[in-house]
Amino acid sequence: MTEVTIIAPVRKTIRVKAPIEHAFEVFTSGLTRWWPYDHGVGKKPIQKVLMEPQLGGRWLEIAEDGTETSVATITLWEPPHRLVMLWQVNAQWKPDAAMKSEVDVRFAADGPDATHVELLHHKFETMGADAGASMRRDVDGGWPGLMQRFAQQAELGKTEA
Repeated sequence: MTEVTIIAPVRKTIRVKAPIEHAFEVFTSGLTRWWPYDHGVGKKPIQKVLMEPQLGGRWLEIAEDGTETSVATITLWEPPHRLVMLWQVNAQWKPDAAMKSEVDVRFAADGPDATHVELLHHKFETMGADAGASMRRDVDGGWPGLMQRFAQQAELGKTEA
């Protein structure tokens, strides 16, 4: 019998000074406004990063030459409260459809003008022990800055919602 070592999930939370609907829209449809183009896994240079906002939708990078790279697939879509994505990136930060760590993002209204956002990146053990531990380390260090960029963008345009 093979024993699977469970790798601790990465949990990040942030309070966004924007209504829940707007925060969800910026995180999903507005991905291109906050995701840094130098954080890509596909062909460079990147022209656009976007999310297809629907169940089965993809998180895509589009290179300047038109090459599309799928980063994740949306497996749960409950606007404006939750989305879950299968993160299809390996420990070398290359696209890999066999990879199945998961990003679960939940949005909860904190009054009419603020939103509590919780991101859970987990199931690293599906990548194998070494690769999963490496990915966990990387995303644990990366998500805080990315969540901050997201919050800044959501707060900039909150009156547009």
